[in-house]
Parts: sequence; C-alpha cells; structure tokens
Amino acid sequence: MLSTANAPRTAPAALIDALRQRFGDRLSTALAVREQHGRDESPFDVAPPDAVVFCESTQDVADAVTLAAAHRVPVIPFGVGSSLEGHLLAVQGGVSLDLSRMNRVLRAEPENLTATLQPGVTRSQLNREVKDLGLFFPIDPGADASLGGMCATRASGTNAVRYGTMRENVLALEVVTASGQVIRTGTQARKSSAGYDLTRLMVGSEGTLGVITEITLKLHPLPESLAAAVCFFPDIASAVATTIQVIQMGVPIARCELLDVNAVRAVNNHDKLGLREAPMLLMEFHGSEAGVAEQTATVQEIAKDHGGEDFQWATTPEERTRLWTARHHAYLSALQMRPGCRAVTTDTCVPIARLAEMVVAAEDEARASGLPYFIVGHVGDGNFHIAYLLDPNLPGERDLAESLNERVVRRALAVGGTCTGEHGIGLHKQGFLIEETGEGAVAMMRAVKRALDPDNILNPGKIFAL
Repeated sequence: MLSTANAPRTAPAALIDALRQRFGDRLSTALAVREQHGRDESPFDVAPPDAVVFCESTQDVADAVTLAAAHRVPVIPFGVGSSLEGHLLAVQGGVSLDLSRMNRVLRAEPENLTATLQPGVTRSQLNREVKDLGLFFPIDPGADASLGGMCATRASGTNAVRYGTMRENVLALEVVTASGQVIRTGTQARKSSAGYDLTRLMVGSEGTLGVITEITLKLHPLPESLAAAVCFFPDIASAVATTIQVIQMGVPIARCELLDVNAVRAVNNHDKLGLREAPMLLMEFHGSEAGVAEQTATVQEIAKDHGGEDFQWATTPEERTRLWTARHHAYLSALQMRPGCRAVTTDTCVPIARLAEMVVAAEDEARASGLPYFIVGHVGDGNFHIAYLLDPNLPGERDLAESLNERVVRRALAVGGTCTGEHGIGLHKQGFLIEETGEGAVAMMRAVKRALDPDNILNPGKIFAL
C-alpha cells in the first residue's frame, strides 16, 4: 500500500546488514555522511537518511533498489546536493543513493552531435570533455549540477532562451525502476513516434518514478563567434522591457540574464567586479561574426530606447568567464550579504508579455516588506527568481517570506504562468500544484506513481502527497 503521510520508514537492521554485505565500505551509516546527504539549498530541515550507498554502476543502483524494495524502504537519489526545493531530503527516512562516483562520459559521437554519460557527470565536466570536438552542451542552471539531477528536475537556466531546456536536449535514458529492473527509454534518433514517450515522463519526475543511471544528450556546435555584454538601466522595469522587445523582435540572443541592484552589489562584493550598482542585463550572442554584429547592434538600439547605457563588452574568453562566473555565484554571493541566513526562492515563469509587471510587483512587495532580497532571472524566457534572505532563528521572517512567495506565484498563475520554471516541485511548491494543473491532472500523476512505484519507495513525499 502507498504511504499516506511522511511517517518514518526506518531502514531495519536486516536491510543495513544486506547492504553492507553487498557494498562493503561503500555503505556508510556515519552521522556526518548522512547529514551531508540530508541537506540541500532549500530552507527545510529534515532528519538525515538512515544510510548512504555510494554507487559506481547501474548494477549497484539496481541491487540497492532491489534490497530496499524487499523491505519497502525509501531510496533517494543524490547528485551534488544543489537542489533548492528539498528534492533530496529523506522525509520518510531510508537510503540515499549517492551517484557522484558514476561520473564517466561513456562516449561522445560528434558525427551524431550526441554524448552518452553517467548521471554523476556535471555540466562543466561534460563541456571540458567535448570542447576539443568543437561541441558543447548548452543547458546551464547556474550551479555545477549533475546531469542526472538536471534531468530529474527538467532544469534549464541561462541558455534556455535559445537552446531550450533538458526536455528538448535529452534523447534517451537508462533507468532503474522501483522493482530494481533496468529499462531503456528513447534512442539516438532525433524523433520517434514509438509508443508512450517514457523519456519525457522520466525527465522532470524528480526521482519519484525511477533512478536515472545513463543519459544520452544532444550536443551543439561551438559558435563561430561569441560576445557577451552588460548594460545598466535606471530601473528594473526598463531592463525587463528591453528583454521583452528583444524577444518579440526575434533576435536570436543566446542568454539574457537580469540582476537587480542587490544581486549586482552581492557579486561585486564576492568577485570584486566593480560593476555599476544598478539593474543590469547580462547578455550573450552566438553565431557567425556578421550575425553576432547584427544582433548586438539591434540590442543596443533597443536598450538605448529604454534608458540602457554604459554597455560593457566582453569578447575574450577570460572576460566572458569572469562575468558568467559572477552570475553563477549570485546566489551564494547574496547569502554572504547576510551571514547565517537561509533563502526562500521563487521560480515563476510567465508569458513574456507579462514579465515586466510580474517582476516589478515582486520587487515592490519585497522592498516594502523590509526583508532582505535579491532578484535574478533568465528573463529571455520569462523566468525570474526572487530570493528572500531570512534569519532561521526568527520564525516570523520565514512566515513573511512564504507569504511573499505565495503572492508572486498566485500572480504568475493568474496570467497563465507556472509556479516553477526549472527548479521542480520538490517539497516547497506542492501546495501550488493542484491550483496550477487542476485536480484531474494531479490525480493522473498519482495514478502513474502508483502504477510504477506501488510501495512508494522512490523519493517519497516529493511533488505531491500520497
């Protein structure tokens, strides 16, 4: 029977003994190791898992799941722990499956523009290994996340405006099911009409339908020419209005990132950039030399019409890396502005025409609340994040942050947006799922979960309650 609440399902001694016999010193019950695997970047505090298994192969994962299934004990996949929504928390106890040692790129096929790899490979590792082939993988969520975790959460990030999300870039998967069976979904072909699309079902399932053990991804040719620029605006509305016009005019911009004044101040402090402390767009252009020149000229004219000024160009790899590293550090940089704080982070995505009013309303409410905050966004595709920085020792601040978050989400839903553009539901956004998708759709999701995981052992308590 399915569990109906997050009641503990502690791993019994018999399971721990069986895991130890199978995995030896790759099984750990040490408190420090369990705590490391029981905490992510979300604001939730949950007891750690009962044990951690360090998997090194698909067979390891299959054996661990089979043993846990025999005792109806939960298993929770773990990549690098960068989740913001509580995905890896052992809310019912159980065994954490650490996949970080499954970190090999198995093959890269430049003639097919594909790579097949294990789930512990990180985004930056893959790009290092395929760079000499003249290829790259564009999905960049900011953190150097594992690609297994990026599949599980249907991640996107800074390049999504041009290259899409994980949904568009995953061709095939190898997955261990709740019974320990190993299945394969998809092929290396770019399209298929063969039955249900199980690959898309697994991408975004947040570890609740299977444990991903192998991934085949699309790669893209490195662009002939590449340029990055920053531009500053008198207010956040002007920066977002510029973005909207750029997209509506069909400029094939690769990245268009928003940082509010608080985020700029944070990355200045952290990375010593010396940027002007004003709302800023960080943009990148890919293509031929002529194409990039045309794109940049068009964007500069649009920005100028909206008060944008002080364009600063980064054309060398070192300059671009410096700017994008600062953007990737924005979250951690902002946390350092209030030592000891935790963050409640929104992840709304809205139709591009409604983006400006959504961001401005969120900024106005956050400023009026008195709670420290910062705003960043992949605004080229309508996705923005406002993070409220709260003192975990002051319960009133957590309540205030959640109240502000709720208002942001409800406005997004009212204009046809979503409560989560890329982070996933996890624990934090479950309350909005029925409102966004409807009771019928959630009932169908539950039916799929029951069919594929009848004992509810795969990352239970995430996405929705059962």
